Amino acid sequence: MNVGPGRPSGGGGRGRRRRGRRPHSQRGPRPGPAQNRHNQDGIYTAPMDHSYRAALAGGNNGHKPGRQRPGFGSSYPQAEPEPLPVRDDANSRIFAFVDDLFFQAKIQETARKLNVKVEFVKNEKDLSDRVLQNGEEKPSLIIFDLNNVNAKPLILIPKLKTKLKKGTSIIGFLSHVQGDLKQKAHEVGCDMVLPRSAFSQNLPQLLRRHGAPEEESPAVQ
Repeated sequence: MNVGPGRPSGGGGRGRRRRGRRPHSQRGPRPGPAQNRHNQDGIYTAPMDHSYRAALAGGNNGHKPGRQRPGFGSSYPQAEPEPLPVRDDANSRIFAFVDDLFFQAKIQETARKLNVKVEFVKNEKDLSDRVLQNGEEKPSLIIFDLNNVNAKPLILIPKLKTKLKKGTSIIGFLSHVQGDLKQKAHEVGCDMVLPRSAFSQNLPQLLRRHGAPEEESPAVQ
């Protein structure tokens, strides 16, 4: 049989399947407008990621955002308690053995907002003189910076617990890495020992609770 020009031998290849082509049903969907990442000018037009939006807005100062669930913040600040009624004749019910200037300022500012009186004392005699001025009213709360070496907290705390009995709460704060000091403070009678961060976070609630007059104190009710 004569083979015409342009026709391959072997029956012309009509019944043969072309290699490299897939049936129409196996072909993937054509990319739509949302899948086209470049326009005709070759400019990237994909939707902006949330991290880039935050970086451009300055919300994270250009740092890569941490991985967290959407809609949840990194911390949940507690609501500030309501201030107590102003009483000029009220005695101080909270005393603090704190010589750290940062925590002194923090305690003073928090107490001012809550209308609570807090007195800073240096040693046992200083505390005794202040307590005598209150008459029969004992302190409701004594705060110790457990790193205040001048106050000698591990020696003074058991003396105060024996003298003041259960009517006075003693709270100490320290660095979160001082596990041995925390255990010793509990052993000598400290009612609560908190890391500095937790103490700062709970300071308004502590001052509000122990700074209230005895008739308003939850312990009396």
